[in-house]
Amino acid sequence: MSFQIILIIHVLLALSLIALVLMQHGKGADAGAAFGAGASGSVFGARGASSFMYKLTASVAIGFFVTSLTLAYLATNETGANSDPASIMEQVTSTIPSDVPMIAPAPSDTSDIPSY
Repeated sequence: MSFQIILIIHVLLALSLIALVLMQHGKGADAGAAFGAGASGSVFGARGASSFMYKLTASVAIGFFVTSLTLAYLATNETGANSDPASIMEQVTSTIPSDVPMIAPAPSDTSDIPSY
């Protein structure tokens, strides 16, 4: 249950991080603000937006990395009913009946195979 909750939080953080990065303006946009391009009259003020957006982006990025590491840890250290076999091959071979051959038998008649 906790895996799904962390996964939902992880996806929301990823979408938030994408939106925050796309909302930020580049370094070249500051030159336009010096000539009255309208950035000084924004909601956060002339300088407040950059530090606010930077701090918000950094905190969302840290949360994204923490959820990434937590999901990786939970995926590798999964404990439950399905974790008895140590590998995927042990899971596959444990579901195949013992009377089924694992390798196809060699053909008994090799007369039509050309020899070089």
